[in-house]
Amino acid sequence: MSDPDATSSDGATVVDDPQAPSLVERLQQFREREATVIGLTAIGVALFPWIFARAPVISDLLLGYQNLAALMLIWAIFAIGFDLLLGYTGLLSFGHAAFWGGSAYVAGIVSLRVSSDPIVMVAAGTIFAVLFAWVLGYLSLRRGGIYFSILTLAFAQMLYYMSAAPLAPLTGGENGLTGIDVSPLFGSFHLESELPMLAGELLGTWMYAFVGVITVAAVGISYRILNSPYGMVFRAIRENEQRAKFVGLNVWRYKLMAFIVSAGFAGIAGSLFTIHGSYVPLQSLFWTESGEIVIMVVLGGTASLFGPILGAGLYLYIENIVSGIQQLQVPFTDIVLINDFGTYWHLLLGLIFVVVIWTAPRGLWGGLSDLRIAVESRLRGEDR
Repeated sequence: MSDPDATSSDGATVVDDPQAPSLVERLQQFREREATVIGLTAIGVALFPWIFARAPVISDLLLGYQNLAALMLIWAIFAIGFDLLLGYTGLLSFGHAAFWGGSAYVAGIVSLRVSSDPIVMVAAGTIFAVLFAWVLGYLSLRRGGIYFSILTLAFAQMLYYMSAAPLAPLTGGENGLTGIDVSPLFGSFHLESELPMLAGELLGTWMYAFVGVITVAAVGISYRILNSPYGMVFRAIRENEQRAKFVGLNVWRYKLMAFIVSAGFAGIAGSLFTIHGSYVPLQSLFWTESGEIVIMVVLGGTASLFGPILGAGLYLYIENIVSGIQQLQVPFTDIVLINDFGTYWHLLLGLIFVVVIWTAPRGLWGGLSDLRIAVESRLRGEDR
């Protein structure tokens, strides 16, 4: 414990300022700055593919690979946007596959018939998602609660069946949209080629760098929205929609804007999904895609900036890495516990989901935040 009346080197008495922020408070202020959030996100995005796919020992344990790292970021963008709707506004949509898959198809069709420039593809897919969300939200938000969720599901399924049959000449039907070509970025950089020098060692390919820059921008935009008056209104609607109406807010208009912004993020992610795989499966419009994004966001933690990113990464890791494990063995022995372990990845995911929700109702990021708050409280107590 520090002495409130300490003596300086020249003999003068120095009195501690009781209003001066403690170390924990200064760290919290630093952590909440926009520049800090964006900077730490950029560092994390830059280091992630190296740790996941190329770092000695760690990558051998994780079994990760470059393409999956980029795919995780694409789904993370989708999850960030969905959390703006579910976590911060309190609206549960079961039809976000319409924006994810619809923008993926638009990006692919634009590539085949207009321009294969990746920036043009992303712009086209995002514009489609925003405009379609305006129409779908205008119709669906007339009802609330479960009725809104079912309406969004119904519209998404309508788009799925239209793409499967009436629009098959345009979408490829059950075979999906194939033959998609992606031009070099800015006419010079092939997305599948390696970055030069140290950038190539860290980031790997131009594809990952392209997706990574957009991911950092998505985090920055989301943070700016959530800390703006709009974000405050979103939270007010989630907490008490009736009270928000009483203070004069046009709740329906704000809910529609939240729906459109969320769809815009889904449109960006869906377009990147097409660029990443050069193929659009019909499955991208199916209701299970909407269910997957709900699981990712809830698993990682709703109403948190980085929780959806964590949830998307864990979901895709189990789906792509754990599902490929043939045998589950006792460590450092040849004893096999389960053969064809990867075929049970859905069961494993379900168990993890149940355990997380049971032990940390606010998701993985919420559990980590609770742990951090407990540590900070202990440090404050020691400071006193």
